Amino acid sequence: MSTKKPQQTINQKRASTDNSQTSSAVLGVAVGEDRYLVPMTEVSEVITIPKLAHVPLTQPWFLGLANVRGNLYGITDLGVYLGKDSSPFNQKSRILLASPTDKLYGGFIVNSMLGIRSLSEFTPVKAVRKKLPQGAIKPYKDAEGRLWQELSLFALIREEKFLQIARG
Repeated sequence: MSTKKPQQTINQKRASTDNSQTSSAVLGVAVGEDRYLVPMTEVSEVITIPKLAHVPLTQPWFLGLANVRGNLYGITDLGVYLGKDSSPFNQKSRILLASPTDKLYGGFIVNSMLGIRSLSEFTPVKAVRKKLPQGAIKPYKDAEGRLWQELSLFALIREEKFLQIARG
């Protein structure tokens, strides 16, 4: 009797379980007073804010370039990009490096990290009074009634506005 077939079935089940757990894992971040949930599949790394190379004549939300292990990342103030007022960064501030797609390397500064969560901990909000921010996928509420927005870094990186950093 061959054990190859049962082992393949076990591996397939394990892979599907791993994918469902991974796809629902989100990273909670704070940007100003707002809370966002970023899919873990879209974040390659979270780093402290390194020295940035300033790029003149760029949009106010574009803070400069960071060299991260030999790759240049354009660093964006996520709050300003989403239309919020600029808020000072501190020791809790971090950069979310988006998983590189199509050779686009982007990093987003957030004010603080709120931990890795499971999307199943949140309840989708059906009635939305105002338009969702750019890159927002869906609003959620946590057990304490706080509003969170699921945010796609991949969607932000592909926006025409994001690709045009020159001040116009």
